[in-house]
Amino acid sequence: MTLLVWLVALAGLFAAASYLALYSYGRFARQALGAPTHTLPLAEGDTVLDRALAPVQAARPGASGLGFLFDNRAAFAARLASLRAAGRSLDMVSYIWRDDLTGRLLARELLAAADRGVRVRLLLDDVNVQGFDPKFRALNGHPGVEVRLFNPVRNRGTAVRRGIEMLLMAVRFNRRMHAKFWIADARLAITGGRNIGDEYFDVPTPRKRPVRDADLVMAGPLALAAAGLFDAYWNSDQALPIAAFWRDYEAGLERFRARLEEAAARPEACEILGAAGGVPPVPPDLSWSTGAQLIADPPEKALGRGREGWMPTALVPAMRGATRRLRIVTPYFVPGQEGMRELGALAAGGVAVEVLTNALAVTNHLTVHGAYRRYRRPLMAAGVRLREYAPPERLAGPRAAMLHSKIFTVDGQRGFIGSFNFDLRSAWLNIEAGVLFDDPALMAALEGEIDRLSRPDRAYAVQIAGGRLRWTDGPHGPGAPVLHEPGACALRRGASWGIGHLPIHRFL
Repeated sequence: MTLLVWLVALAGLFAAASYLALYSYGRFARQALGAPTHTLPLAEGDTVLDRALAPVQAARPGASGLGFLFDNRAAFAARLASLRAAGRSLDMVSYIWRDDLTGRLLARELLAAADRGVRVRLLLDDVNVQGFDPKFRALNGHPGVEVRLFNPVRNRGTAVRRGIEMLLMAVRFNRRMHAKFWIADARLAITGGRNIGDEYFDVPTPRKRPVRDADLVMAGPLALAAAGLFDAYWNSDQALPIAAFWRDYEAGLERFRARLEEAAARPEACEILGAAGGVPPVPPDLSWSTGAQLIADPPEKALGRGREGWMPTALVPAMRGATRRLRIVTPYFVPGQEGMRELGALAAGGVAVEVLTNALAVTNHLTVHGAYRRYRRPLMAAGVRLREYAPPERLAGPRAAMLHSKIFTVDGQRGFIGSFNFDLRSAWLNIEAGVLFDDPALMAALEGEIDRLSRPDRAYAVQIAGGRLRWTDGPHGPGAPVLHEPGACALRRGASWGIGHLPIHRFL
């Protein structure tokens, strides 16, 4: 009885402390909000991008230009080219912007754009900024650059104070900005799954596994819609200026410039910049279509307010429309009971439902894989086909690449690409974005990418035989099936099994 009293008292104290912490942060956030700013008006011929795209858009009223970026180096080159071509504005939102070689090269070009008068707005999710504040404060020190943090931690000085704040306000910090936008002059935009970092652009790094990802370049109405969405995120109550968190604010811009120039002088940087230097800012092979729709979570999702307009309200009906084949590619797959019923119902109705996700051996989130493994047997029993991505090292260097693309196709006629992982976190916690489209040329390219990712030498087929799971195909070729998670050590397999039994799936 005494123990119960103590537990109730402790729970009450924690609830009171949590309420006071949230109240205090709310007062701070209201005072720290930056002045609202908005997308700068388009012009006919002010910038390189205006002159390249305005005539094309005038000849195709209502149509948007779309093109894929599957190759990692091409994705870097496209971003570099847009930075160099921008003449009016650069608006960017990212979940991760690493302080590594490619992160510094793009930051260097971003500063060069600001030097020539381009207005730069950079919105970063705070969960990956903590510890790197000096770099982003330095960027913010340029008069033409403003950096804001989404859902930030107030206590940034010590890990202990930061940890206490996050514990007391877990209900708030669990919701992150996971959408990605890269917008130049409101004429050209890139969205998809890529963050900014070496592993996303085929630059070897000893600490990170290389990544296979997918982006979509957008021009025309969709690019302008992305700019409007950026404004909504930028001006939301959850986006606070980085300068608000430091009383004695010293930008250190010139020191930061010096470090960026040192990075750009490295031989590997010269190779990367040289290879990317000749890429035109507007891809010449864009497919112009009126059958594309930008879908995204509203900023209010970060507060958990309602579910109207959230991504699942658009994605679930699109997938339900499958009559022959539904193909899903996602790095993290935790469908939940409702999602499992939806996929099972499609399979029962004769739809070939195929899911490709990471194998345990290559995933970077052991906890998510632990949750996913609980769904494998019931999904396969319902008729869903599973493949697990684990390419051989020869395709990615010393370490096998990890799948990070978030795409799906419906009957080969409609497709999706974006930041949305097919897990419960993307559905109900994180802010996500993407594009639904039905252009035949784009669909052929997207189906081809899924075919490449799903090849037997890059992905295992997961099956059930005699009540046991088994893995066939895979990077080691045909042969006897593997009866446990292929390529994963016993410790990793055991940890995945244990995590799978924890009641945390809705947070993954």
